[in-house]
Formats: sequence, C-alpha cells, structure tokens
Amino acid sequence: MKRLFVAAALLTTMISSVLAVELPPDIAKRGSIKVALVPNYPPMEFRDPATNALSGFDIDLGEALGRKLGVKIEWTETSFAEFMPSISTGRVDAILSGFTDYASRHEIASFVDYLRSGPKFFVQQSRASEFKDMAALCGKKVGASRRTMFPAEIDKWSQKNCAGNPIQFVGTDGSADARTQLKQGRIDAAVQGNETLPYLMDLEPGAYAPVGDPFATQFTGIALPVKEKALQRAIAEALDALIADGTYRTLLAKWKLSDNAIEKATINAGQ
Repeated sequence: MKRLFVAAALLTTMISSVLAVELPPDIAKRGSIKVALVPNYPPMEFRDPATNALSGFDIDLGEALGRKLGVKIEWTETSFAEFMPSISTGRVDAILSGFTDYASRHEIASFVDYLRSGPKFFVQQSRASEFKDMAALCGKKVGASRRTMFPAEIDKWSQKNCAGNPIQFVGTDGSADARTQLKQGRIDAAVQGNETLPYLMDLEPGAYAPVGDPFATQFTGIALPVKEKALQRAIAEALDALIADGTYRTLLAKWKLSDNAIEKATINAGQ
C-alpha cells in the first residue's frame, strides 16, 4: 500500500510539471517545437569544446520549456541571416538564440521576452588606464557586430555625448571578430552585450576591462510567428511557470546572468 501511495505521488508530480496549455495542432501532433539557433554566442549558446554538444543558457532554458509543455525541442542550426526567413516560411516554430526583441522585427515575429540586457563598451586590460570613463571613447575606433543594433546604439550615444568628436564606428563580423580586432589594435574599444561580457572575461582572465555602464536597455526574447497566438501564450505561460518554481533563477545563476533577470514573461506582438 505504501508503494502505491509513493507511486501515485510521483505520478501526480510528473503530471503537474506539464502545463495544461493548448499548443497549435501541428505542434501537438508532432510532439516537438522546432527551434532555430546559431551556437556561437557564449554563454547563451555554443558548442562545448570538449564534447561538441550544444550548451549554454538558451539551451538549458529551451529544454526546461519543452519539459513544461510536454514536448521535445528540436534544435535547428542556421545562420543569423536566416532567422527571420525561417520564421516567416514556417521552417521553424521559434528562434531561441540570444535574439534581441526590436520593434523593427515585429512585422514578422512576436517575442516572449526572457532576459534584460544592454550593450557595454570594453577595452584591452593593457589600455584600461586610457579609458577611465566613457567620455574617453569619443574620437576612438569602436567595433561591434554590424548584424546587431549595436551600431545604431553606439551612434546614438556618440551624438549625445561626443559633440564634435564622434566615435569612429567599425563594423565587424560578429562579436568574436570584434575581440580579434581589439587584440590586434585595429580598434580601440568594442561593444558586447552585458549578458555575455562577464562570461568572456572569465574565459580570458586579464584580457579585457569594461568601461562604464550599459548605455542602452534591450530585451532578449523567443521569436515566434506573429499569427501563432496559441504558441505565444503557451511559451509565456511555461516561462512564468519556470520563474515561479525557481528553475529560471537557477539557470541564471549557473550561467552568471542573475543581473539580467526579468520578473514576468512579456509578449511583444506584431500585427
């Protein structure tokens, strides 16, 4: 009898861990959500050098969301340029890859925001004494990925703070290229999201020094097709459940992202 009670308790726990939400019929029938990513943005998503397995905060979060919804997450590697076409053509159901929620993307995708972040300047540690504050960046060459909104945010900050001595922006092919150019002395400073900079500084102790505070506020979100309202609600409810049961905070702490936490899932929807 005691064993029966234990088995019943375990079954109840397993059932309660899966949300009673209505997923789109095709996803419910398939039993999986196809999720696009580019695994080159640690600690959000990357391939473990030792095992080549997908790793990172987004991977852990995606798998936790799948368990809450009772479906499998099918990770689909693609290129950054193919993110929005993949959503609009239905090749994938979602994008979970350190993807920033910008209003300019809302025509194609709605976002369930799960992280607060912001761009931050950093320099080589060997030159830190030259950049005691952000004003020292005026007139300098600053690099950042041209595929992000960092160029626009850098220009906005420069116009506001640098008067007749603006920052000289240098577009790079991603954040890794920006760090390479920084090490080679081709640029004076670089910009990285504050959700990833601490991790990179841990990987290369003594290599970099941050300059000032984040100079804009952004939100990272799960991009979903605009018309898939049921999927948007399901993902938001699953995220709120992970926040409520402590899983979200545990994952943030694991990947040193606690300062980037949100309190509740937010759906920013397109038309």
